[in-house]
Amino acid sequence: MIKSISYWSFPEGSAARDVLKQAKELGYEGVELTLEAKGDVTAAASDEELAAIKAYADELGMKVPTMATLLYWESPLIGPGGVQPEAAQEITRQLLRCANALGAETILTVPCAVGPELHYDVAYESGVSLYKKMGPMAAEYGIKIGVENVWNKFLTSPLEFARFIDEIDHPSVGAYFDVGNVLLFGFPEQWIRILGKRIVAVHIKDFRTAVGNLDGFVDLLEGDVAWDAVLAALKGIGYDGPVTAEMMPPYKHYQMRLLESTSNAMDSILGR
Repeated sequence: MIKSISYWSFPEGSAARDVLKQAKELGYEGVELTLEAKGDVTAAASDEELAAIKAYADELGMKVPTMATLLYWESPLIGPGGVQPEAAQEITRQLLRCANALGAETILTVPCAVGPELHYDVAYESGVSLYKKMGPMAAEYGIKIGVENVWNKFLTSPLEFARFIDEIDHPSVGAYFDVGNVLLFGFPEQWIRILGKRIVAVHIKDFRTAVGNLDGFVDLLEGDVAWDAVLAALKGIGYDGPVTAEMMPPYKHYQMRLLESTSNAMDSILGR
C-alpha cells in the first residue's frame, strides 16, 4: 500500500512542490493533490505547468496517486430535483485532466447531498445515470473515478454503496472508501469486506463515536477505529493502492507536528 497524505493537511495555500518535499522528508510516499480555485493546481494550470510538478515529484521519488477537490461542495454534481449541472461536470473534466498530467490514477468525487430539495431516490437514480456518463470520460484520461462516502445522507449502507457501483457498471468508476466517515453508523472493516474489489482508493482518519459529530474526528490512533481489523480487511480484499491520511484542518500552531505524528501513526497502522 502507498502511504499518502492529503494536501489539505498542510498549511492553506502551500505550493505543491513544497508539500511534496515536506511530505517526502516526513516519510510519506505520496501526496493527494487537490484542484483549487487558486494556487498552482487549478483549472487554469496548463498541462506543461502540471507536468513540471510531476517531474519534481518524480525527482523526489514521490507519487501523486489520487486527486480531490472541495469545488463539488459549491457546485454539486447532482443538484435540486436531480439536475446534473454542466458546471459540476466541467469540474470533473478539469480534475481528470489535472490527474492525468500529474500521474494520478484516481480522482475523488462527491455526488451530492440529500436534503429537502433533493430526495434520496432521485439522487440515487440521477447518480447512476451521471456516473454512467462520466465513466467513459474517465477512461479517455486513463483515470478511475472514486465515489466517496461522506456525511451527505447518501449511500449510508455498504450494501447500497456496492449496489450503486454495480448499477453504474463501468470499470472506471469505483468506491473511494473513507474509513473514519463510516464509524458514526457502521464498522469500516465490514464495509471494506462488502465493497471488496470495488474500492479504488482509501482515506483514513480517526473518530470518537461518543462525541458523534464533527468534533469527534481526532488524530490517528486517538479514536475508535479498529485499525488491525481495517488493515486485515484491506489485505483480505487484495487492496494495495494508496492509503491517504486526510487530517484537516491543520494545527493552528506547530503545524508540522500533526504531519509528523500522522506519519508515525501510519507506520504503526501499516505495519512498518
